[in-house]
Amino acid sequence: MKLPLSAQPLSAQPLPARTLPALLLSALLSAGIGTAVAAPVPPALQAELDVAVLDYEAGRLLPARRAFESLARRGMPAADYNLATMHLRGELPQPSMAQAQRLLERSARAGFVTAQLMLGRALESGQLGARNLPRAVDWYQRAAAAGSSEAQVEIGTALYLGRGRPRDTALAAHWFREAAKAGDLGAMYLLASLYEQGDGVEQDLRLARYWYDLAARAGDDAAPGKVKEIDARLTATKPP
Repeated sequence: MKLPLSAQPLSAQPLPARTLPALLLSALLSAGIGTAVAAPVPPALQAELDVAVLDYEAGRLLPARRAFESLARRGMPAADYNLATMHLRGELPQPSMAQAQRLLERSARAGFVTAQLMLGRALESGQLGARNLPRAVDWYQRAAAAGSSEAQVEIGTALYLGRGRPRDTALAAHWFREAAKAGDLGAMYLLASLYEQGDGVEQDLRLARYWYDLAARAGDDAAPGKVKEIDARLTATKPP
């Protein structure tokens, strides 16, 4: 899969929503190219970044790299992130995982949410070297608190499975709920499943139906069947 040079807090992406283990990360990052930064920047710098991204997308890697390097020296977190991604993709003359990690960490510490999420994934998958689940979850936490629905799903999954943090199904449900409210399809289905089972939340078939129905309307293939199943259970429990 392609690694992204994306610079915005990530929007919700449809996830296969069947079981929690299905949400575990693959060994590769998935990513893209973008131009937004962690904090407002002068229009002239933003314009330079936009041109560099256009060069990159057109396959003009040398001018893109030079522009990203120049912007990184002037403290732009998006440029750090984009250079890190070029290292990870092997698009530089001497790609370096150590340099990629250094750039990602600098971007993430500056508040760049996409870098926080990608750094968490890289640390969890071991792409940058030894896996470090506690540090991965720390970065998921920061990105989730900043509003990344993908990070909210990641930390919810980590907490549900006890990966990098003690298992806490109630807190996992909280993060799945935040991601679901932001429109994340996988989180909708997972939250519905928790309400159906009473796992981390009080069992509530009506809330389970509500979230399964939203997932169905958003395009999940399995959710319509779950809505029918919950409807049948609710009908069976109605007093005569």
